[in-house]
Amino acid sequence: MRTSLLSSFRLSYLPPLMVYVAAGISGLTGIVGTFFVKEYLGLSASFLAALGFWAVLPWALKMPVGHFVDLIWRWKESLVFLGAGLMVASLSIMIGLLASPDAMRSIMSAEAWYVTAALLSPTGYMIQDVVADAMTVEAVPRVEADGREIPADERRSMHTTMQTLGRVAIVGGTILVALANVFLLADTGKLPPAEKARAYLSVYQFALLIPAVSVSGVLLALWLRWRNPRQYVQNFARPPVNWWILGGGLAFVLVSVTVGLAKLPGAQEIIFCASMAIIIFLMVRLVRELDAQSRATLIGTAIVIFVFRAMPNTGAGASWWMIDVLNFDPSFLARLSLVGSVLAMVGLFAFRRFMAERSIFTIVTFLTVAGAVLSLPQIGMYHGLHEWTARHTGGVVDARVIALIDTALESPLGQIAMVPMLAWIANSAPDHLKATYFAVMASFTNLALSASQLLTKYLNEIFTITREVRDPVSKAIKTPADYSQLGDLYLAVILIGLLVPLLAVALVRRANLRSA
Repeated sequence: MRTSLLSSFRLSYLPPLMVYVAAGISGLTGIVGTFFVKEYLGLSASFLAALGFWAVLPWALKMPVGHFVDLIWRWKESLVFLGAGLMVASLSIMIGLLASPDAMRSIMSAEAWYVTAALLSPTGYMIQDVVADAMTVEAVPRVEADGREIPADERRSMHTTMQTLGRVAIVGGTILVALANVFLLADTGKLPPAEKARAYLSVYQFALLIPAVSVSGVLLALWLRWRNPRQYVQNFARPPVNWWILGGGLAFVLVSVTVGLAKLPGAQEIIFCASMAIIIFLMVRLVRELDAQSRATLIGTAIVIFVFRAMPNTGAGASWWMIDVLNFDPSFLARLSLVGSVLAMVGLFAFRRFMAERSIFTIVTFLTVAGAVLSLPQIGMYHGLHEWTARHTGGVVDARVIALIDTALESPLGQIAMVPMLAWIANSAPDHLKATYFAVMASFTNLALSASQLLTKYLNEIFTITREVRDPVSKAIKTPADYSQLGDLYLAVILIGLLVPLLAVALVRRANLRSA
Protein backbone atom coordinates (compact mmCIF):
# COMPACT_ATOMS: atom_id res chain seq x y z
CA MET A 1 0.00 0.00 0.00
CA ARG A 2 1.37 3.41 -0.98
CA THR A 3 2.01 5.75 1.95
CA SER A 4 2.40 9.51 1.95
CA LEU A 5 5.58 11.29 2.91
CA LEU A 6 4.04 12.70 6.07
CA SER A 7 2.58 9.38 7.25
CA SER A 8 5.98 7.67 6.83
CA PHE A 9 7.85 10.43 8.71
CA ARG A 10 10.03 9.41 11.69
CA LEU A 11 11.52 11.62 14.38
CA SER A 12 15.00 10.37 13.41
CA TYR A 13 14.60 12.13 10.04
CA LEU A 14 14.36 15.56 11.68
CA PRO A 15 18.05 16.34 12.56
CA PRO A 16 19.42 16.08 8.98
CA LEU A 17 16.32 17.86 7.70
CA MET A 18 17.14 20.82 9.96
CA VAL A 19 20.62 21.01 8.43
CA TYR A 20 19.09 20.83 4.95
CA VAL A 21 16.61 23.57 5.89
CA ALA A 22 19.58 25.76 6.83
CA ALA A 23 21.01 25.09 3.35
CA GLY A 24 17.71 26.22 1.84
CA ILE A 25 17.69 29.36 3.97
CA SER A 26 21.19 30.15 2.69
CA GLY A 27 19.55 31.91 -0.26
CA LEU A 28 18.14 34.56 2.09
CA THR A 29 20.79 37.08 1.02
CA GLY A 30 20.63 36.22 -2.70
CA ILE A 31 18.36 39.07 -3.82
CA VAL A 32 20.08 41.60 -1.57
CA GLY A 33 23.45 40.37 -2.85
CA THR A 34 22.39 41.01 -6.45
CA PHE A 35 21.39 44.59 -5.68
CA PHE A 36 24.45 45.14 -3.46
CA VAL A 37 26.81 44.15 -6.28
CA LYS A 38 24.88 46.22 -8.82
CA GLU A 39 24.69 49.37 -6.68
CA TYR A 40 27.92 49.31 -4.66
CA LEU A 41 30.54 47.30 -6.59
CA GLY A 42 32.01 47.74 -10.06
CA LEU A 43 32.20 44.04 -10.95
CA SER A 44 31.46 42.85 -14.48
CA ALA A 45 29.16 39.96 -15.42
CA SER A 46 32.18 38.00 -16.63
CA PHE A 47 34.01 38.55 -13.32
CA LEU A 48 30.94 37.48 -11.32
CA ALA A 49 30.69 34.31 -13.41
CA ALA A 50 34.38 33.65 -12.68
CA LEU A 51 33.74 34.29 -8.97
CA GLY A 52 30.88 31.82 -9.18
CA PHE A 53 33.41 29.22 -10.37
CA TRP A 54 35.57 29.73 -7.27
CA ALA A 55 32.51 29.81 -5.00
CA VAL A 56 31.29 26.36 -6.05
CA LEU A 57 34.77 24.83 -6.11
CA PRO A 58 34.82 24.09 -2.33
CA TRP A 59 32.05 21.57 -2.99
CA ALA A 60 34.60 19.36 -4.73
CA LEU A 61 36.26 19.03 -1.30
CA LYS A 62 33.34 16.86 -0.23
CA MET A 63 35.57 13.87 -1.09
CA PRO A 64 38.14 14.10 1.73
CA VAL A 65 35.59 15.63 4.10
CA GLY A 66 33.18 12.76 3.42
CA HIS A 67 35.85 10.15 4.07
CA PHE A 68 36.86 12.01 7.23
CA VAL A 69 33.23 11.77 8.38
CA ASP A 70 33.35 7.98 7.90
CA LEU A 71 36.52 7.88 9.98
CA ILE A 72 35.02 9.92 12.85
CA TRP A 73 31.46 8.62 12.48
CA ARG A 74 30.46 8.97 16.14
CA TRP A 75 31.62 12.62 16.27
CA LYS A 76 30.61 13.71 12.77
CA GLU A 77 28.12 16.31 14.03
CA SER A 78 30.97 18.37 15.51
CA LEU A 79 31.89 19.50 11.99
CA VAL A 80 28.57 21.34 11.76
CA PHE A 81 29.91 23.82 14.34
CA LEU A 82 32.91 24.52 12.08
CA GLY A 83 30.62 25.13 9.11
CA ALA A 84 28.46 27.44 11.21
CA GLY A 85 31.52 29.49 12.17
CA LEU A 86 32.48 30.03 8.52
CA MET A 87 28.92 31.08 7.70
CA VAL A 88 28.89 33.60 10.54
CA ALA A 89 32.23 35.02 9.35
CA SER A 90 30.87 35.50 5.81
CA LEU A 91 27.70 37.21 7.03
CA SER A 92 29.70 39.42 9.40
CA ILE A 93 31.77 40.73 6.47
CA MET A 94 28.65 41.75 4.56
CA ILE A 95 27.15 43.33 7.69
CA GLY A 96 30.37 45.31 8.13
CA LEU A 97 30.32 46.51 4.52
CA LEU A 98 26.79 47.87 4.96
CA ALA A 99 27.07 49.14 8.55
CA SER A 100 30.63 50.54 8.50
CA PRO A 101 31.77 50.72 4.87
CA ASP A 102 34.53 53.28 5.48
CA ALA A 103 36.09 51.23 8.27
CA MET A 104 36.00 48.08 6.11
CA ARG A 105 37.49 49.89 3.11
CA SER A 106 40.33 51.19 5.28
CA ILE A 107 41.52 47.58 5.56
CA MET A 108 40.93 46.47 1.96
CA SER A 109 38.59 47.23 -0.91
CA ALA A 110 34.89 46.43 -0.76
CA GLU A 111 35.36 44.14 -3.77
CA ALA A 112 38.04 42.14 -1.92
CA TRP A 113 35.81 41.84 1.16
CA TYR A 114 32.92 40.67 -1.02
CA VAL A 115 35.07 38.01 -2.71
CA THR A 116 36.24 36.77 0.71
CA ALA A 117 32.65 36.50 1.96
CA ALA A 118 31.61 34.75 -1.25
CA LEU A 119 34.26 32.05 -0.67
CA LEU A 120 33.77 31.54 3.08
CA SER A 121 30.05 30.91 2.93
CA PRO A 122 29.98 27.97 0.46
CA THR A 123 32.82 26.29 2.36
CA GLY A 124 30.71 26.35 5.52
CA TYR A 125 27.65 25.03 3.72
CA MET A 126 29.70 22.29 2.03
CA ILE A 127 30.95 20.99 5.39
CA GLN A 128 27.44 20.99 6.82
CA ASP A 129 26.03 19.30 3.70
CA VAL A 130 28.52 16.43 3.98
CA VAL A 131 27.50 15.85 7.59
CA ALA A 132 23.79 16.07 6.70
CA ASP A 133 24.26 13.41 3.99
CA ALA A 134 25.90 11.14 6.56
CA MET A 135 23.13 11.86 9.07
CA THR A 136 20.49 10.70 6.56
CA VAL A 137 22.09 7.23 6.69
CA GLU A 138 21.82 7.08 10.47
CA ALA A 139 18.30 8.53 10.30
CA VAL A 140 17.00 5.32 8.68
CA PRO A 141 17.20 2.75 11.50
CA ARG A 142 17.84 -0.94 11.02
CA VAL A 143 15.66 -1.92 13.98
CA GLU A 144 12.48 -0.63 15.57
CA ALA A 145 12.39 0.69 19.14
CA ASP A 146 11.36 -2.80 20.33
CA GLY A 147 14.39 -4.40 18.67
CA ARG A 148 12.54 -5.85 15.66
CA GLU A 149 14.68 -5.77 12.50
CA ILE A 150 13.21 -3.66 9.69
CA PRO A 151 12.86 -5.59 6.36
CA ALA A 152 15.15 -4.59 3.47
CA ASP A 153 12.30 -3.49 1.19
CA GLU A 154 10.91 -1.23 3.89
CA ARG A 155 14.32 0.29 4.54
CA ARG A 156 14.78 0.94 0.81
CA SER A 157 11.47 2.82 0.78
CA MET A 158 12.55 4.71 3.90
CA HIS A 159 15.77 5.81 2.17
CA THR A 160 13.74 7.18 -0.76
CA THR A 161 11.45 8.98 1.68
CA MET A 162 14.43 10.40 3.57
CA GLN A 163 16.09 11.75 0.43
CA THR A 164 12.83 13.20 -0.89
CA LEU A 165 12.22 14.89 2.46
CA GLY A 166 15.77 16.25 2.23
CA ARG A 167 14.89 18.02 -1.03
CA VAL A 168 11.60 19.14 0.54
CA ALA A 169 13.53 20.60 3.49
CA ILE A 170 15.84 22.54 1.17
CA VAL A 171 12.90 23.89 -0.81
CA GLY A 172 11.08 24.61 2.45
CA GLY A 173 14.06 26.71 3.45
CA THR A 174 13.76 28.69 0.23
CA ILE A 175 10.06 29.30 1.00
CA LEU A 176 11.01 30.71 4.40
CA VAL A 177 13.61 32.86 2.63
CA ALA A 178 11.07 34.17 0.14
CA LEU A 179 8.59 35.03 2.89
CA ALA A 180 11.29 36.83 4.86
CA ASN A 181 12.40 38.77 1.78
CA VAL A 182 8.82 39.80 0.97
CA PHE A 183 8.58 41.27 4.46
CA LEU A 184 12.12 42.67 4.80
CA LEU A 185 12.35 44.13 1.28
CA ALA A 186 8.85 45.59 1.01
CA ASP A 187 8.93 48.88 -0.97
CA THR A 188 12.74 49.07 -0.92
CA GLY A 189 12.71 50.18 -4.55
CA LYS A 190 11.17 53.50 -3.42
CA LEU A 191 13.58 54.13 -0.55
CA PRO A 192 16.47 56.64 -0.62
CA PRO A 193 19.98 55.12 -0.69
CA ALA A 194 20.60 55.39 3.08
CA GLU A 195 17.35 53.66 4.04
CA LYS A 196 17.82 51.09 1.30
CA ALA A 197 21.23 50.20 2.75
CA ARG A 198 19.61 49.74 6.18
CA ALA A 199 17.02 47.41 4.64
CA TYR A 200 19.79 45.35 3.06
CA LEU A 201 21.62 45.30 6.39
CA SER A 202 18.55 43.92 8.18
CA VAL A 203 18.47 40.97 5.77
CA TYR A 204 22.10 40.03 6.50
CA GLN A 205 21.51 40.41 10.24
CA PHE A 206 18.43 38.19 10.03
CA ALA A 207 20.53 35.62 8.14
CA LEU A 208 22.59 35.03 11.30
CA LEU A 209 19.74 32.72 12.34
CA ILE A 210 20.78 30.25 9.60
CA PRO A 211 23.70 28.61 11.47
CA ALA A 212 21.51 28.44 14.59
CA VAL A 213 19.07 26.16 12.72
CA SER A 214 21.74 23.66 11.65
CA VAL A 215 23.36 23.65 15.09
CA SER A 216 19.94 22.93 16.63
CA GLY A 217 19.63 19.91 14.33
CA VAL A 218 22.93 18.58 15.64
CA LEU A 219 21.82 19.01 19.25
CA LEU A 220 18.61 17.11 18.48
CA ALA A 221 20.61 14.28 16.87
CA LEU A 222 22.79 14.00 19.96
CA TRP A 223 19.69 13.85 22.18
CA LEU A 224 18.15 11.07 20.04
CA ARG A 225 21.41 9.14 20.16
CA TRP A 226 21.52 9.44 23.94
CA ARG A 227 17.85 8.49 24.34
CA ASN A 228 17.89 5.31 22.23
CA PRO A 229 21.38 4.35 21.03
CA ARG A 230 20.32 0.90 19.79
CA GLN A 231 17.85 2.36 17.32
CA TYR A 232 19.57 5.54 16.17
CA VAL A 233 23.26 4.66 16.18
CA GLN A 234 24.45 2.63 13.21
CA ASN A 235 27.48 0.73 14.47
CA PHE A 236 29.27 0.42 11.16
CA ALA A 237 32.82 -0.85 11.26
CA ARG A 238 35.30 1.99 10.99
CA PRO A 239 36.81 1.82 7.50
CA PRO A 240 40.56 1.84 7.01
CA VAL A 241 42.06 5.19 6.12
CA ASN A 242 41.88 5.59 2.35
CA TRP A 243 44.98 7.61 1.59
CA TRP A 244 43.98 7.84 -2.06
CA ILE A 245 40.95 9.89 -1.08
CA LEU A 246 42.72 11.99 1.54
CA GLY A 247 45.75 12.40 -0.72
CA GLY A 248 43.53 13.30 -3.67
CA GLY A 249 41.77 15.92 -1.55
CA LEU A 250 45.12 17.33 -0.43
CA ALA A 251 46.33 17.40 -4.04
CA PHE A 252 43.17 19.26 -5.04
CA VAL A 253 43.73 21.89 -2.33
CA LEU A 254 47.41 22.34 -3.23
CA VAL A 255 46.73 22.64 -6.96
CA SER A 256 43.84 25.08 -6.41
CA VAL A 257 45.72 27.33 -4.00
CA THR A 258 48.97 27.28 -5.97
CA VAL A 259 47.39 28.00 -9.33
CA GLY A 260 45.01 30.57 -7.84
CA LEU A 261 47.72 32.52 -6.02
CA ALA A 262 50.10 32.33 -8.97
CA LYS A 263 47.43 33.98 -11.14
CA LEU A 264 48.37 31.80 -14.08
CA PRO A 265 46.56 32.30 -17.39
CA GLY A 266 43.70 29.82 -17.57
CA ALA A 267 43.85 29.19 -13.81
CA GLN A 268 40.20 28.18 -13.62
CA GLU A 269 40.55 25.76 -16.50
CA ILE A 270 43.68 24.20 -14.97
CA ILE A 271 41.96 23.72 -11.61
CA PHE A 272 38.82 22.33 -13.23
CA CYS A 273 40.76 19.76 -15.26
CA ALA A 274 42.88 18.76 -12.26
CA SER A 275 39.78 18.42 -10.09
CA MET A 276 38.02 16.34 -12.71
CA ALA A 277 41.03 14.03 -13.06
CA ILE A 278 41.27 13.53 -9.28
CA ILE A 279 37.55 12.88 -8.83
CA ILE A 280 37.32 10.44 -11.75
CA PHE A 281 40.36 8.56 -10.42
CA LEU A 282 38.75 8.25 -6.97
CA MET A 283 35.40 7.22 -8.48
CA VAL A 284 37.09 4.43 -10.44
CA ARG A 285 38.67 3.09 -7.25
CA LEU A 286 35.45 3.34 -5.23
CA VAL A 287 33.07 1.67 -7.69
CA ARG A 288 35.25 -1.44 -7.74
CA GLU A 289 33.39 -2.52 -4.59
CA LEU A 290 30.09 -2.66 -6.53
CA ASP A 291 28.90 -5.42 -8.84
CA ALA A 292 29.04 -4.82 -12.60
CA GLN A 293 25.37 -3.89 -13.02
CA SER A 294 25.34 -1.49 -10.06
CA ARG A 295 28.60 0.04 -11.25
CA ALA A 296 27.24 0.69 -14.75
CA THR A 297 24.03 2.17 -13.33
CA LEU A 298 25.87 4.52 -10.99
CA ILE A 299 28.37 5.70 -13.59
CA GLY A 300 25.67 6.28 -16.24
CA THR A 301 23.51 8.16 -13.76
CA ALA A 302 26.42 10.33 -12.62
CA ILE A 303 27.41 11.22 -16.22
CA VAL A 304 23.89 12.22 -17.26
CA ILE A 305 23.34 14.35 -14.15
CA PHE A 306 26.79 15.94 -14.61
CA VAL A 307 26.00 17.03 -18.16
CA PHE A 308 22.53 18.25 -17.16
CA ARG A 309 23.92 20.40 -14.32
CA ALA A 310 26.89 21.67 -16.37
CA MET A 311 24.76 23.65 -18.78
CA PRO A 312 25.46 27.43 -18.76
CA ASN A 313 23.09 30.18 -17.69
CA THR A 314 22.85 33.82 -18.73
CA GLY A 315 24.77 35.09 -15.69
CA ALA A 316 24.22 38.37 -13.88
CA GLY A 317 23.45 40.33 -17.06
CA ALA A 318 19.90 39.01 -17.32
CA SER A 319 19.15 40.09 -13.74
CA TRP A 320 20.56 43.56 -14.42
CA TRP A 321 18.34 43.84 -17.52
CA MET A 322 15.24 42.84 -15.55
CA ILE A 323 16.09 45.45 -12.90
CA ASP A 324 16.93 48.29 -15.32
CA VAL A 325 14.54 47.65 -18.22
CA LEU A 326 11.63 45.70 -16.73
CA ASN A 327 11.86 47.64 -13.44
CA PHE A 328 11.85 44.53 -11.25
CA ASP A 329 12.57 45.79 -7.71
CA PRO A 330 13.71 43.74 -4.66
CA SER A 331 10.14 43.41 -3.40
CA PHE A 332 8.86 41.90 -6.66
CA LEU A 333 11.86 39.57 -6.96
CA ALA A 334 11.13 38.39 -3.42
CA ARG A 335 7.51 37.62 -4.36
CA LEU A 336 8.73 35.87 -7.50
CA SER A 337 11.07 33.75 -5.38
CA LEU A 338 8.19 32.91 -3.03
CA VAL A 339 6.02 31.66 -5.89
CA GLY A 340 8.88 29.59 -7.25
CA SER A 341 9.73 28.04 -3.88
CA VAL A 342 6.14 27.14 -2.99
CA LEU A 343 5.55 25.48 -6.35
CA ALA A 344 8.90 23.68 -6.17
CA MET A 345 7.66 22.15 -2.91
CA VAL A 346 4.40 21.15 -4.58
CA GLY A 347 6.35 19.65 -7.46
CA LEU A 348 8.39 17.39 -5.17
CA PHE A 349 5.17 15.87 -3.85
CA ALA A 350 3.42 15.79 -7.22
CA PHE A 351 6.40 14.20 -9.02
CA ARG A 352 7.22 11.72 -6.24
CA ARG A 353 5.75 8.77 -8.16
CA PHE A 354 7.32 9.99 -11.40
CA MET A 355 10.77 10.07 -9.70
CA ALA A 356 10.31 6.64 -8.13
CA GLU A 357 9.10 4.84 -11.25
CA ARG A 358 11.07 6.47 -14.08
CA SER A 359 14.73 6.10 -14.98
CA ILE A 360 17.11 9.03 -14.59
CA PHE A 361 17.35 9.15 -18.41
CA THR A 362 13.60 9.77 -18.72
CA ILE A 363 13.68 12.33 -15.92
CA VAL A 364 16.58 14.32 -17.41
CA THR A 365 15.04 14.22 -20.89
CA PHE A 366 11.77 15.58 -19.50
CA LEU A 367 13.53 18.29 -17.48
CA THR A 368 15.72 19.32 -20.43
CA VAL A 369 12.85 19.76 -22.87
CA ALA A 370 10.64 21.45 -20.27
CA GLY A 371 13.46 23.82 -19.28
CA ALA A 372 14.04 24.86 -22.91
CA VAL A 373 10.33 25.50 -23.53
CA LEU A 374 9.97 27.49 -20.32
CA SER A 375 12.96 29.65 -21.23
CA LEU A 376 11.17 30.98 -24.31
CA PRO A 377 9.14 33.66 -22.45
CA GLN A 378 12.41 35.20 -21.21
CA ILE A 379 13.82 35.67 -24.68
CA GLY A 380 10.33 36.70 -25.80
CA MET A 381 10.26 39.54 -23.27
CA TYR A 382 13.67 40.71 -24.47
CA HIS A 383 12.12 41.11 -27.93
CA GLY A 384 9.03 42.89 -26.58
CA LEU A 385 6.58 40.07 -25.81
CA HIS A 386 5.42 41.82 -22.63
CA GLU A 387 4.71 45.03 -24.55
CA TRP A 388 2.57 43.15 -27.09
CA THR A 389 0.61 41.26 -24.41
CA ALA A 390 0.10 44.46 -22.39
CA ARG A 391 -1.35 46.27 -25.43
CA HIS A 392 -3.79 43.44 -26.18
CA THR A 393 -4.91 42.84 -22.59
CA GLY A 394 -5.32 46.39 -21.43
CA GLY A 395 -2.10 46.25 -19.43
CA VAL A 396 -3.13 43.15 -17.46
CA VAL A 397 -0.54 40.71 -18.86
CA ASP A 398 2.66 42.71 -18.51
CA ALA A 399 6.27 41.71 -17.83
CA ARG A 400 5.60 40.90 -14.17
CA VAL A 401 2.64 38.66 -14.96
CA ILE A 402 4.64 36.79 -17.60
CA ALA A 403 7.52 36.36 -15.14
CA LEU A 404 5.14 35.03 -12.48
CA ILE A 405 3.52 32.54 -14.87
CA ASP A 406 6.88 31.37 -16.20
CA THR A 407 8.27 30.93 -12.69
CA ALA A 408 5.14 29.03 -11.63
CA LEU A 409 5.58 26.55 -14.47
CA GLU A 410 9.37 26.20 -14.24
CA SER A 411 9.98 26.05 -10.48
CA PRO A 412 8.74 22.48 -9.76
CA LEU A 413 11.45 21.09 -12.05
CA GLY A 414 14.47 22.33 -10.12
CA GLN A 415 14.84 19.70 -7.37
CA ILE A 416 13.70 16.58 -9.22
CA ALA A 417 16.85 15.31 -10.94
CA MET A 418 18.92 14.65 -7.81
CA VAL A 419 16.42 12.59 -5.76
CA PRO A 420 16.78 9.26 -7.67
CA MET A 421 20.57 9.35 -7.52
CA LEU A 422 20.70 10.26 -3.82
CA ALA A 423 18.24 7.50 -2.94
CA TRP A 424 20.18 4.98 -4.99
CA ILE A 425 23.47 5.85 -3.26
CA ALA A 426 21.88 5.73 0.20
CA ASN A 427 20.43 2.29 -0.46
CA SER A 428 23.21 0.63 -2.47
CA ALA A 429 26.58 1.99 -1.31
CA PRO A 430 28.57 -0.14 1.21
CA ASP A 431 27.52 0.59 4.79
CA HIS A 432 30.99 1.52 5.99
CA LEU A 433 31.52 4.00 3.14
CA LYS A 434 28.16 5.77 2.92
CA ALA A 435 29.51 9.26 3.54
CA THR A 436 32.46 8.66 1.22
CA TYR A 437 30.18 7.55 -1.62
CA PHE A 438 27.85 10.49 -1.07
CA ALA A 439 30.82 12.87 -1.05
CA VAL A 440 32.62 11.52 -4.12
CA MET A 441 29.51 11.22 -6.27
CA ALA A 442 28.26 14.60 -5.09
CA SER A 443 31.70 16.11 -5.78
CA PHE A 444 31.47 14.82 -9.33
CA THR A 445 28.00 16.24 -9.92
CA ASN A 446 28.83 19.47 -8.04
CA LEU A 447 31.89 19.91 -10.23
CA ALA A 448 29.32 20.25 -12.99
CA LEU A 449 28.34 23.56 -11.38
CA SER A 450 31.94 24.71 -11.85
CA ALA A 451 31.70 23.68 -15.49
CA SER A 452 28.45 25.63 -15.72
CA GLN A 453 30.14 28.75 -14.35
CA LEU A 454 33.03 28.36 -16.79
CA LEU A 455 30.64 28.05 -19.73
CA THR A 456 28.67 31.02 -18.41
CA LYS A 457 31.88 33.05 -18.23
CA TYR A 458 32.81 32.11 -21.81
CA LEU A 459 29.37 33.09 -23.10
CA ASN A 460 29.52 36.40 -21.22
CA GLU A 461 32.89 37.08 -22.87
CA ILE A 462 31.39 36.37 -26.29
CA PHE A 463 28.15 38.27 -25.68
CA THR A 464 29.11 41.32 -23.63
CA ILE A 465 26.51 42.67 -21.20
CA THR A 466 27.24 45.82 -19.20
CA ARG A 467 25.17 47.69 -16.63
CA GLU A 468 25.39 51.39 -15.87
CA VAL A 469 28.22 52.12 -13.42
CA ARG A 470 28.51 55.54 -11.79
CA ASP A 471 31.37 57.10 -9.87
CA PRO A 472 30.49 56.79 -6.14
CA VAL A 473 31.56 60.38 -5.48
CA SER A 474 30.69 62.46 -8.55
CA LYS A 475 27.81 60.20 -9.68
CA ALA A 476 29.07 60.60 -13.25
CA ILE A 477 28.46 57.65 -15.56
CA LYS A 478 31.66 55.61 -15.89
CA THR A 479 30.19 52.77 -17.97
CA PRO A 480 26.86 53.01 -19.84
CA ALA A 481 24.38 50.13 -19.83
CA ASP A 482 24.47 47.92 -22.92
CA TYR A 483 22.03 44.99 -23.22
CA SER A 484 22.10 44.76 -27.03
CA GLN A 485 23.63 41.24 -27.03
CA LEU A 486 21.41 39.77 -24.33
CA GLY A 487 19.00 38.25 -26.88
CA ASP A 488 21.83 36.30 -28.55
CA LEU A 489 23.04 35.19 -25.10
CA TYR A 490 19.55 33.91 -24.23
CA LEU A 491 19.36 31.97 -27.50
CA ALA A 492 22.81 30.38 -27.05
CA VAL A 493 21.96 29.28 -23.49
CA ILE A 494 18.65 27.73 -24.58
CA LEU A 495 20.14 25.79 -27.53
CA ILE A 496 23.14 24.48 -25.55
CA GLY A 497 20.93 23.53 -22.60
CA LEU A 498 18.58 21.59 -24.88
CA LEU A 499 20.88 19.77 -27.29
CA VAL A 500 23.83 18.73 -25.10
CA PRO A 501 21.89 16.88 -22.34
CA LEU A 502 19.74 15.06 -24.92
CA LEU A 503 22.90 13.92 -26.72
CA ALA A 504 24.40 12.72 -23.41
CA VAL A 505 21.27 10.71 -22.56
CA ALA A 506 21.30 9.07 -26.02
CA LEU A 507 25.00 8.14 -25.80
CA VAL A 508 24.78 6.72 -22.25
CA ARG A 509 21.66 4.71 -23.11
CA ARG A 510 23.43 3.29 -26.15
CA ALA A 511 26.50 2.37 -24.08
CA ASN A 512 24.33 0.65 -21.43
CA LEU A 513 22.51 -1.38 -24.07
CA ARG A 514 25.83 -2.56 -25.51
CA SER A 515 27.13 -3.61 -22.08
CA ALA A 516 23.90 -5.38 -21.08
